[in-house]
Amino acid sequence: MDVDRSVQAASFWARLAPRPPQPPRESTSRAGRNLWLAVPTALVLLAIVWLALFIRIEIFVGLIVVALSIALWEMAGALLVRDFRIPIVPLLIGQAIMLVVTWTHGLGGGLITYFLTCAVAMVWCWRRPAGMRDALAGCFSVAWLGVMGMFAVAMAAMPDGAWVSLAFILLPVASDTGGWLAGVLFGKHSIAPSISPKKSWEGFAGSVIGAALVAWLMCGYVLDLDWPWVAAFGLLTPVFATAGDFAESLLKRDLGVKDMGSIFPGHGGMLDRIDSMIFCAPVCYLLFALALGLF
Repeated sequence: MDVDRSVQAASFWARLAPRPPQPPRESTSRAGRNLWLAVPTALVLLAIVWLALFIRIEIFVGLIVVALSIALWEMAGALLVRDFRIPIVPLLIGQAIMLVVTWTHGLGGGLITYFLTCAVAMVWCWRRPAGMRDALAGCFSVAWLGVMGMFAVAMAAMPDGAWVSLAFILLPVASDTGGWLAGVLFGKHSIAPSISPKKSWEGFAGSVIGAALVAWLMCGYVLDLDWPWVAAFGLLTPVFATAGDFAESLLKRDLGVKDMGSIFPGHGGMLDRIDSMIFCAPVCYLLFALALGLF
């Protein structure tokens, strides 16, 4: 009986373990996505974020923790393709604590927690074959997701944190949407065809226009920042959002997958949706902190 229970428990946890994503499939649409699924999904996600921000900001912080936990789980599954087995349990716990500590004690406390998480991960993998390689891959994953996410939490803790956070979310969303639309309609000159063939200079121009419009509305009108700050947000957001897209595209191309997951209909995985936000978070935090006189 005890043996049977052990087998059942092992089978249960095996089903829960991260799994490699599906191999890429050719898209028959120039848009690259099923718009009938993608658009409603995006609207629902934005509505959830809006409600979380303006009902209670702590709910939004909780959403960040959940979103980055899912993204880290997807990352663990993707790395299995190259036989990296990161210590997912201590990393998930450590990343969640990092984000909570950032909310309660600021970026310094979150950064200290990150280094402690890396130390625990290395001890966890110490006796495993290729353990240090797996631990270092896990530390990189948490740095990419958790450390970058700490800046999103820190923005939520700013004065007018709900509006600052909404601006931070809408800026890369507008950049991605403007870039996608301009790329579909006018895209001819690829920026880096070996990494992401669908990213074009025409699409990047659309990203600048989309980010500039949201920067004018959210940073200029709602948050009442001076025009140099509005221009900085409008110009830097598409640069770093595009860099985030390229970084994930390079990783997916190396792993041979189209999406990191399939949690969102028409959008792929969590990491596919927040890749541009991850790179924008430190930049937006720095700009908001300077513009609001927090330094």
